[in-house]
Amino acid sequence: MSPADRRRLIERFARGPALLETAVAAVPAEALQWRPALGKWSVHEVVVHCADSETNAHMRLRFMLGEADPAIMGYDQDRWATAMDYHAHPMEPALATIRVVRANTVPLLTRLTDEQWRRTGHHPEHARYGVEKWLEVYAEHFEVHDRQIRRNLAAWSGR
Repeated sequence: MSPADRRRLIERFARGPALLETAVAAVPAEALQWRPALGKWSVHEVVVHCADSETNAHMRLRFMLGEADPAIMGYDQDRWATAMDYHAHPMEPALATIRVVRANTVPLLTRLTDEQWRRTGHHPEHARYGVEKWLEVYAEHFEVHDRQIRRNLAAWSGR
């Protein structure tokens, strides 16, 4: 990956919280916990998932940078949503977590050396999981959930 590619991904990564917050702001309060289908997440659950995912991402990156060949833990996101009753968790602290944790990671990304960009760990879903792969995944993560929130809102509006 070129330095220019990295910069573009870092910019997308940095815009993620604002993108997500804009999507959430368009959702009426009565639609926040509405699920479009059995087994699908509500907007509220998406937001709480994003906060949990962001804190996991924060530490995954730091383990790859700070440890020798770290194990990068996977988790069952659907199980977490149920086990931690995401609907019972308030959205504002989740949104604040998203903003603050990502804001804490952007400066780190902007100062990584070429050697640090090549760091890897092992992940149960990937043969090798590296810092560049991490950036690709998390630069897109909130974009994926922005689209999900917008689909949920469209389905709720059209029900």
